[in-house]
Amino acid sequence: MIKIALTSFLALAMSSAFAPAQTPAPAKPTPDVLIFTNGDQLTGHVVSAAGGNLVFQSDMAGSLTVPFAKIKELRSGEKPTEFAVLKKGMQVNRHTPAPEGTLSIAGGEIHITRDGGATNPDAASESATIPAAEVNVIVPRAEFDKEVNGHHTWREGWNGVLTAGATLVRSTTSASTFTAAANFVRALPTVGWLPARNRTVIDITETYGKNTSPGAIPQTTPPTPNVVTLSSIFHADAERDQYFSSRFYALGDASFDHNYAQGLSLQQTYGGGIGWTPIKTPKQQLDVKADLHYETQSYLGTSINGAPAVATPSTQLIGSTISEAYRRNLPHKILFTETANILPAFNSPNDYSYNISGILALPVFKRLSASFSTTDNYLNDPSPGYKKNSYQFVTGVTYTLH
Repeated sequence: MIKIALTSFLALAMSSAFAPAQTPAPAKPTPDVLIFTNGDQLTGHVVSAAGGNLVFQSDMAGSLTVPFAKIKELRSGEKPTEFAVLKKGMQVNRHTPAPEGTLSIAGGEIHITRDGGATNPDAASESATIPAAEVNVIVPRAEFDKEVNGHHTWREGWNGVLTAGATLVRSTTSASTFTAAANFVRALPTVGWLPARNRTVIDITETYGKNTSPGAIPQTTPPTPNVVTLSSIFHADAERDQYFSSRFYALGDASFDHNYAQGLSLQQTYGGGIGWTPIKTPKQQLDVKADLHYETQSYLGTSINGAPAVATPSTQLIGSTISEAYRRNLPHKILFTETANILPAFNSPNDYSYNISGILALPVFKRLSASFSTTDNYLNDPSPGYKKNSYQFVTGVTYTLH
């Protein structure tokens, strides 16, 4: 027994002696140190800077926005993030020689140091000193390269909202109305410190309703059949904008409309034109656009005294869409948006149409908002028996994707 125990002990000792040494866990990088003018200091990491303010992520205090005037010193850790510094008035593009490197702040000046790096470790370090008052944006170098060079996948950069609402009535008369909308926007670059390059917009809305009421004399034998009324209003559009200046852009667009209330089976437009953004601030934006398009309209059939009538023939039009879109951020994070479109037809002036809509979104909880929207669609030459106007007022719940 003793011999077995001794053998086991020797085997264990030899295996421990010849076992490979365990690699120690890599040390965490030393954080940046931010020192305020009053002597207080925080540790964390620099995120970015813009408009004379530095965004600093602290493990203890979270994300902080600190004016440059309140910063006495910023010391980078052992493995600091490299940043690109953009001066005020600098025209930024892929050929912009923006100072890049590690960041430090002292005495109201920003110091950028760039080493030779792994590709050229023997190269001398380069440094630049810029007064804080001349700095417009400080951004991580990886983000700078990605945004300037446009290396985005098709899934990146999308923002949008989803809206839904419903009304149900169950009594002698039963009614159901459902509304749904999806609005998506992809604007590149995704940052505000670069001029706009392109924008993609996709909008889809649908309102569907069914109303069932008893016949005129429900007590008769046999009872008169129920009267069923349907309504369906559908709209979808897509637009691609390509900017050739900060305010002007070329566009290609397409739209699709179906309106049961106006006897419109399907209206399609395909065109291209130009756009202009006369107002663009953080609080509001106004776009004015005009295109030249091909348009086709097909209509639903009607009946007279129960007998089918001849349907309005389809029309082929050459026309234009003249539109404006306005967005304003109101106090308490309330958002107001409004659009108006008029579609004249050049080869058949009687076949013009227009639509106007407005949406007010009131924040409720995080990304959820209560929305109130109104839409007026006008078709000057509808199918016989249908009204020219179709008006909607919809309340619903909106969810913001980003």
